[in-house]
Amino acid sequence: MDLKLKSLGIATALSVLALPAFAAEEVKIGVPSWTGAQAIAYVLGEVVESRIGGQVEYVPGNNATIFQAMDQGKGDIDVHPDVWLPNQESFTKKYVDDAGTVTLSSNPYQGNQGFCVTQDFGEANDITDIADLGRPDVAALMDSDGNGLGEMWIGAPGWASANVNEVKTRDYGLMDFIEPIRAEESVKTARIKDSIAKGEGYAFYCYKPHAVWFMFDVKMLTEPTFDPEKYVMVQPSDDADWFEKSMVATKDALKDVQIAWSNSLVDRSPAIAEFFTNFQLTADDVSQLAFEISANGKNPADVAEAWVNANSDRVDGWLGL
Repeated sequence: MDLKLKSLGIATALSVLALPAFAAEEVKIGVPSWTGAQAIAYVLGEVVESRIGGQVEYVPGNNATIFQAMDQGKGDIDVHPDVWLPNQESFTKKYVDDAGTVTLSSNPYQGNQGFCVTQDFGEANDITDIADLGRPDVAALMDSDGNGLGEMWIGAPGWASANVNEVKTRDYGLMDFIEPIRAEESVKTARIKDSIAKGEGYAFYCYKPHAVWFMFDVKMLTEPTFDPEKYVMVQPSDDADWFEKSMVATKDALKDVQIAWSNSLVDRSPAIAEFFTNFQLTADDVSQLAFEISANGKNPADVAEAWVNANSDRVDGWLGL
């Protein structure tokens, strides 16, 4: 009996020692304000918790805050879930290329961004190109506050793309007709819904992937074909006179979108860092996840859990199983 108990004790001890080394690993995931980033953040977290056995904390923040925390490497924020390039190139040059404190994934999905109107508004007023927003009759239909300028949402505070879009509004010759609005994305979504209900005009920054393509019948306006000679963007993080020194009079090139993480994570939580290296979603994945959150009002954690369970083979591939 004593021998059996001793053997059982040894076996139990060995089984505890045999637990995966990453069981106690932890990560703090940055959560930017846009829905696609939130969706990706929670997919990352769900895999870490349910498949790796690690601990996750979600930390809201804008691009600058998240990159600075990753650079410091203290574990305040370890990962950015949705880095758009070249939009956020000022951050990746500073922290990935120059400082060498942040790693950028080599498994991007492709993003496309521009400006949208609803199909009904566009068809009723022959709006197909960004220049059409500068027509006085169109701008008047987009003026909901009576200040003489039509409103166009250009992005949320802290978004690098919002800075680009403000420069575009100027360099497309729209400033005399259009007021560029910065507000949280939820404000934009509510305004689209309201404009449709009231039959009003509204234009807004849009991009793929995004839930908006599942939520409303919208179309992206044409812009001048991307020309690097006409795309000179200086971000506020690089120069206080960024607006005066920038010139953007062309459509953005297609984007590479990927995650980035602090190099310090490799030593603190190596299994999580290895998972991040293999992680990859498609634009369709992100659009669908964002739709479930934005349009169907589901909790991001619940959406991520359902997606991971439904895509176990892909998750196994990320984990090398």
